[in-house]
Amino acid sequence: MELTLIQRDGCELCDEAWALLSAAGVRDFETLWIDDDPGLQARYGLRVPVLRREDSGAELDWPFDAEAVRLFIA
Repeated sequence: MELTLIQRDGCELCDEAWALLSAAGVRDFETLWIDDDPGLQARYGLRVPVLRREDSGAELDWPFDAEAVRLFIA
């Protein structure tokens, strides 16, 4: 399963999300930076960080914890 962490540059919550993904045992994920894309900024600007499953398109909005991540990817 492919996962994508949608984030902004300089986002402290996004840094926390990285740590939570590690705590949940998620080691392999892509990152999508929204900073230079007005469309992505409009869609995700206030929601980041967001974890997206590429197989289903499901998204897990912040705030989330390690258990929520484990359930999301199960």
